[in-house]
Amino acid sequence: MAKARRRRVKDTWKEKQWYKIMTPTEFGDAEIGTTPARDPEMLIKRSVESSMRELTGDFSKQYVKLYFQINNVAGDIANTKFIGHHVTTDYVRSMIRRGTSRIDTITDVATKEGYTLNIHIIAITVKRAKSSQQKFIRETMGRIIHELTAEKTFPEIVEGVISGKMASTIYHETKKIYPLKRVEIIKTKVVEEPN
Repeated sequence: MAKARRRRVKDTWKEKQWYKIMTPTEFGDAEIGTTPARDPEMLIKRSVESSMRELTGDFSKQYVKLYFQINNVAGDIANTKFIGHHVTTDYVRSMIRRGTSRIDTITDVATKEGYTLNIHIIAITVKRAKSSQQKFIRETMGRIIHELTAEKTFPEIVEGVISGKMASTIYHETKKIYPLKRVEIIKTKVVEEPN
């Protein structure tokens, strides 16, 4: 009986190098993990997720998930750019109670440098609002976010969204229309980048 020759399996792990993944400057150049790769080019466009708690140590911000994409590799450092964020669905659900209204506004805003960001804002009312009030709140939120982002740079908008300053401004303006419990920017996504 002929003996089958065993093929030697090449261990590709030994060829791989570990790279430190760093956040963009606006997030303090923090290390958010490590990743192996045989070739640094393979890392480009790889997406990485991190929570706000991991970056700041603030446990109350655990529900904020940040998304980064590796855009260049220098030595053993993989640098990233911010591509969006979202708030966990269980946190959104925890804000909504029976007898309240959830009002959503989704809009695209442009930055000074030519980025286009898709922003999703929700407002939660104290009591159920009439559809005419909801429509007015929706339009007002859209108008305010465009005013807040006009003439601002990409890092300024990201900082305003993540810190909650923009949501706070929208809340103070829209609560004049109808009593609100909360306004939150629950999702952002970079739709277009400048060439």
